[in-house]
Amino acid sequence: MLTKLKETFKPDSSYKALFASIITFALSFGLYKGVIDNYLAEVAGMSEFDKGVSEFFRELPGLGIVLVLAVLYKYSAAKLYQIGAVIMLAGMAMQAVVPSVKVFVIMAIFVYSLGEHIQLGMRNTLTLEYAKEGKSGVALGRQNAVYQIGTLAGYLVVILIFMLLGTRTALFRPIFWMSAAIILVGTIASMKIQGDSRPDPSRSRFYFHKKYRKYYMLELFYGARKQIFFTFGPYTLVLFYGASAKSISILHAVAAICAYIASPLVGRIIDRLGYKIVMISDTLILVIVCFSYGFAHHFFPMHIAFLICCANYVLDAVISLASMASNVYVQDLADNQEEVKATISTGLSINHLVTIFVALFGGWVWKTLGIETLFILSAVLGLCNSAYAATIKTKKQGGSQC
Repeated sequence: MLTKLKETFKPDSSYKALFASIITFALSFGLYKGVIDNYLAEVAGMSEFDKGVSEFFRELPGLGIVLVLAVLYKYSAAKLYQIGAVIMLAGMAMQAVVPSVKVFVIMAIFVYSLGEHIQLGMRNTLTLEYAKEGKSGVALGRQNAVYQIGTLAGYLVVILIFMLLGTRTALFRPIFWMSAAIILVGTIASMKIQGDSRPDPSRSRFYFHKKYRKYYMLELFYGARKQIFFTFGPYTLVLFYGASAKSISILHAVAAICAYIASPLVGRIIDRLGYKIVMISDTLILVIVCFSYGFAHHFFPMHIAFLICCANYVLDAVISLASMASNVYVQDLADNQEEVKATISTGLSINHLVTIFVALFGGWVWKTLGIETLFILSAVLGLCNSAYAATIKTKKQGGSQC
């Protein structure tokens, strides 16, 4: 992997420090994600609608990220990445200490998510900044692959803990403490990151330009589509099928392995065929995934339907990698690296403009109309995403031209 990174990134960049922090933060996220859904259901007692409410606040920082970055506009992408790490650490420490009362748990989720969302845009920006010419898609693919390695390690640790000590709710809080300790290590590693992407003093991070209007619309569609699976995919398995924390961790581990294997491949496909083809084609698989997830229990016994849903959750994790194409699309349109950074950050906020409402609406749909309607909605949104992506005109890529 180290040799492949050397082939992809500029030798004088801070890519080693960036990737060291990425794998560390991913490890902590794997620990956290491996138990959080069961913690919310079994300890905090959250229903499907409550889960939607918690996701509303988890996604709220994504909507407000432009406001946050506007306040911090003088800082480089590297510095913002470090600030995000500190906020993530505070949020995870809160989750480890606050009582399992819904309002306090949601507050901790909000703080952790704020740091995570600050980092997300900066992580992609730094990856693109450090990438060699013509290696943007591969660079993002490598980044995703490394992140998947870290999350996989986190899930495996959770599985090992439950195998040795049993699946007990008393273990959830110590796992949060472990995650916080690992974030601290990643925060220290991130302090070595440096970057050249400094802001134009005449421009804030509120960056809207008509040439990015299709990117903004694609972020709206993608945000709504992915939110349903991210929020209610695992929770369906926990509430509807009764999956344990150990089972969910195993599922996440399998998804991480598949995404790790597929991530560099998707990156190469983006570079060779073009981002437009990737944006359009992933939806064909998505429709099958959504139908299976929503209707499997009507055609198969519950234990078979559960396995089918697990397989489709993994498949969704793989096709979600196609979202890297939108970042390459932005770089294709941008005039400089600062514009890439500002546009991706703005895109994240636009993405979350719809996801916060989908989180609330999705919980209501599940409770009143059933999971079938919920996942039909996800498929329809995916089709809208592909239809709109088909209108894109490519500019610089050597792939498909329109």
